[in-house]
Amino acid sequence: MKQAILAAAVAALISTTAGVEAADLTIGLAASPTSMDPQFYVVGPNSAMARNIFDGLVNQDKNQQIQPALAVSWKTTDDLTWEFKLREGVKFHDGSDFTAEDVAASIKRVELASKNSPSSFLPYVADIESVEVVDPLTVRIKTKQPAALLLNNLSRIAMMPAELEDVPTDTLNQGKDVIGTGPFKFVSWQPENRVVLERNDQYWGEPAAWDQVTFRVFTNPSARVAAIRSGDVDMIEAVPTADLDTLKNQSDIDVVTHSSNRVMYLHLDQDRDQSPFAKGRDGSNPLKKAEVRRAISLAINREALVDRIMDGQGVPAGQLVPEGYFGYAPDIAVDPYDPNEAKKLLADAGYPSGFSLTFHASNDRYPNDSLVAQAIGQLLTRVGIKTEIVTLPASVYFSRASKLEFSMIMGGAAVETGEASGVLGPLLETYGPGAGQGNRGRYSSPEFDAALQKARLTVDEGARQALLQDAMRIAMKDLGVIPLFFLANSWAMKDAFQLTPRTDGYTLAYDVKPAGQ
Repeated sequence: MKQAILAAAVAALISTTAGVEAADLTIGLAASPTSMDPQFYVVGPNSAMARNIFDGLVNQDKNQQIQPALAVSWKTTDDLTWEFKLREGVKFHDGSDFTAEDVAASIKRVELASKNSPSSFLPYVADIESVEVVDPLTVRIKTKQPAALLLNNLSRIAMMPAELEDVPTDTLNQGKDVIGTGPFKFVSWQPENRVVLERNDQYWGEPAAWDQVTFRVFTNPSARVAAIRSGDVDMIEAVPTADLDTLKNQSDIDVVTHSSNRVMYLHLDQDRDQSPFAKGRDGSNPLKKAEVRRAISLAINREALVDRIMDGQGVPAGQLVPEGYFGYAPDIAVDPYDPNEAKKLLADAGYPSGFSLTFHASNDRYPNDSLVAQAIGQLLTRVGIKTEIVTLPASVYFSRASKLEFSMIMGGAAVETGEASGVLGPLLETYGPGAGQGNRGRYSSPEFDAALQKARLTVDEGARQALLQDAMRIAMKDLGVIPLFFLANSWAMKDAFQLTPRTDGYTLAYDVKPAGQ
């Protein structure tokens, strides 16, 4: 009898274990990654996918706080030297050992991966002078100058095997050598369609809950909602705001909404005397004038955008990081909706009858992006800026925007490093090698650059925060970009699943568990 009970218990255990091992997860994404090279392009869909496969020396937790990852500890031995102790026993997905040689090669490879990148990772390694391999589990990084943000920056650099140091991005995009240490291994990628991963059973952390994960791309919001409602996928990201209540009322679906650090903003051509899609009567570029940029900001009813277009899923923005983030300046107010003052500023700038403008935006990258663009176009037209709206798929839009083919664009930027320099630098620093890679309006201010650079060199946190706030004030006074609102992130999932949401909005399969676990 005892033997029969024991046999039944063992059979049940085997059955349960097999069920866990065979568990699969299908996630509906709102945007497709554009590369499998984790060091190629700083853009949300790519960074989120990379975090499923790759680790950094340090990682960011759900609140973007730095936590040990492939490095278990670190210390500064002088103002320019950081020493990292690496985690023992870590294996890459190909079975090779992770060592200090891989760290040195991964950091060096960023320069190769930056070739032809719309927004490269070079700024995150710009402070590094050299990487010294002390022993297999010790690496020493020397910086060119004091680098208070080195840990934040290193959290953005994926670690790869040393033998891939010279492997180009195209090779990874062909599905070869996509090798990390993360919780999932790469299986396949069909651009604009799906990415398939499988669990890494040798992962150094807690094993992932899923044997296989399929990320399917649904850039059409209605198709994404239909997929979760029909059960074709287990979970979707970027729930359309208009469908939130419907999904919340469906008994077998749970909805999770979480605050986000992603700011929606306008980038305006501030560099060229003649711009392709912004023309005054004399053919000159009106967007170069500060009064015109302020008029555009005052013409936008941010509260209405959030309430009516975003169905309340957002917060009006007057700067580039939300309250509570390091570098937030509490004295910077959100511009009010003031069309009369906007008209006055246009007249003062020499455009009493306004001017013509074509405003370009994506139509499948951010929640309601095309609707937001249409609403902004109507608001600008009301104050005399005769605005035509052109929206494009993200796969076309961003590459053209990076080539400066447009005059005014809308984008979204997350605080990639968890503090203000992570968005101020890419969007507003004077464009150049390793700087301002996302500065598609070519804003340039020596005063702003100096404050930002000094902040990067300042170890004292209080002083660094004050400098970041100064940089924010300068850029917002100039309106190097025009902030619109901070997004809220929403996910919908079958009630058999649960998600730990992140402030960066990344959808990570590792954060999804069976309900109740």
